[in-house]
Amino acid sequence: MTGSSQPTRPHVPLRPIVALPACGAPWPCATARLSLLADYRSSHVALSIYLAGMLYNAVEDLHRLNPHGAPKPGALHDRFPDWAAPRAPRMPQPPDG
Repeated sequence: MTGSSQPTRPHVPLRPIVALPACGAPWPCATARLSLLADYRSSHVALSIYLAGMLYNAVEDLHRLNPHGAPKPGALHDRFPDWAAPRAPRMPQPPDG
């Protein structure tokens, strides 16, 4: 038998966390986000903890690679834990009149 019995997961981060070899997008790309939401559907807290850890790793990696050109903290926060934060449903606004 040849080949691997496990499917390849091209949207999994590798350190340094810069971009994914499969698509060239910064991790987590849209495909990785969908996969993470599916993998962690039963525990949003666990997803948040995982993404916070990945944020920590990314800050370290990106600063080490380019200390003066690393992304701003807000951009990294948006890229890692913020996109997965639960959002309160928005109440419809009453019509003016």
